[in-house]
Amino acid sequence: MAILESNIDIHSPQFAQNCEAMQEAIDAFRSVENKVLETSEAAREKFDKRGQLLPRDRLQLLLDPGSPFVELSTLAGYKMHDDKDGSLAGGGIIAGIGFIAGIRSLLIANNSAIKGGTISPAGLEKSLRLQQIAKENKLPVVTLAESGGANLNYAADIFVEGARGFANQARLSAAGIPQITVVHGSSTAGGAYQPGLSDYVIVVRNRAKMFLAGPPLLKAATGEIATDQELGGAELHAEVAGTAEYLGEDDADALRIAREVLQQIPWNEQLAYKPEASYQEPLYSPSELLGVVPAEAKQPYDVREIIARIADGSEFVDFKPLYDNQTICGHFKIQGFQCGIIGNNAPITAKGATKAAQFIQLCDQSQTPVLFFHNTTGFMVGTESERNGIIKHGSKLIQAVANARTPKLTIVVGGSYGAGNYAMCGRGLDPRFIFAWPNSRTAVMGGAQAGKVLRIVTEQKHEKLGKEADPKMLDMIEKVTAEKLDASSTALFGTARLWDDGLIDPRDTRNLLGFLLATCDEAKRRQLQPNSFGVARL
Repeated sequence: MAILESNIDIHSPQFAQNCEAMQEAIDAFRSVENKVLETSEAAREKFDKRGQLLPRDRLQLLLDPGSPFVELSTLAGYKMHDDKDGSLAGGGIIAGIGFIAGIRSLLIANNSAIKGGTISPAGLEKSLRLQQIAKENKLPVVTLAESGGANLNYAADIFVEGARGFANQARLSAAGIPQITVVHGSSTAGGAYQPGLSDYVIVVRNRAKMFLAGPPLLKAATGEIATDQELGGAELHAEVAGTAEYLGEDDADALRIAREVLQQIPWNEQLAYKPEASYQEPLYSPSELLGVVPAEAKQPYDVREIIARIADGSEFVDFKPLYDNQTICGHFKIQGFQCGIIGNNAPITAKGATKAAQFIQLCDQSQTPVLFFHNTTGFMVGTESERNGIIKHGSKLIQAVANARTPKLTIVVGGSYGAGNYAMCGRGLDPRFIFAWPNSRTAVMGGAQAGKVLRIVTEQKHEKLGKEADPKMLDMIEKVTAEKLDASSTALFGTARLWDDGLIDPRDTRNLLGFLLATCDEAKRRQLQPNSFGVARL
């Protein structure tokens, strides 16, 4: 297998400039994540007085010590809805993939330290995405519930679509994917159905509360007077109603029980034994990924420079390298897992589209996961491109991406514009996972191009009316349009709207992909035991 040789001078001023620009982008999104942590930490004294653990501390206690944990969509809802400064980002949920008693699982915790864990529209969208991840990757789901329910300011945006979350729970159970819920505090109205639709429920004594209507609503509706614990306390559900299977004395005890419940399911025993693969580290340090992508977006670079820093032994088999050098395809391994990759060196040409479509079909035939590394302005335009059938060949590429059955993993490392976003398996094409570097941009087109397009359209409209457009007005239209599109194409803007599963430090790309490939491989080898209706709570 050929070994890639880097042509980048890591000691050059240009490389240092690239590193500085990337570090600034990393610091920007990390500072928002830290702001959310600080907001949560401010509630510690209140939780301590109640004898409770903070939601993030609950997660840490649940996870195997020292095991990897990939957090998902940390900035969902950033500066949307009630979030004015980023301190409420995350959608009211902390979630990710980690190991509990050695079992790879999806963990979801209501972030009750911030606004009582109420769910915004972004939080609902995040919840639905998490359920999709659990289903596609056959991951047990452990939920740590304590929430004020839907944010009533946005109830109309949440109510109807919220039913999809309950439907997904029922279907996960029917698919044979276990769901365990620990109720740490209030879980009322629609929130009560979340544990009700789980396969195992653990409640915390004197803290858990589950009821369809709380005491105030009960009194208003029927005149009946009851306390929280009388109406839906932990002991009632464990001893009388039978909604809960286990009763924990406090948060820590309930989490201990959750680990034991998962441990008694022979989940890993169902997997066929697979020896651990040995592999070599890349010949070039992943830390150099900070400077590989130019700070100036219009400056070209070779995507093979990224591959050289994430591939085992920096080995890479280039597919059809002489046919088209603008779309790069090939095979390599990451931490012992075989994968294919499609990356961009320039716009996608007709040849590049046919090359990539053929490569995807070959990977699908051999069930080789495909990685997509976005950095493209889209499909090549112009008279020559149209004569070469760019629409026809581009459509075939999108068909191949949409219909490929093998896992597709996407990293947006630079620009992702126009239909190039679709052809490179953007969010709308349902990649198994999609993450983005903090310098990346996603939009229908660049801001400058959009501004010029609207300027030309406005000029032509005036010409048809026999008038001359005011140059100052045209300048303003061009400027405002460019600024608006540029502001809505940033990585922070996209991750807030769940266009990806999170922003990552480029230096973490190899380890992240290794973890995700292992997750996909485990799902492929796992045989579930489905039934028609899921496990009923009787």
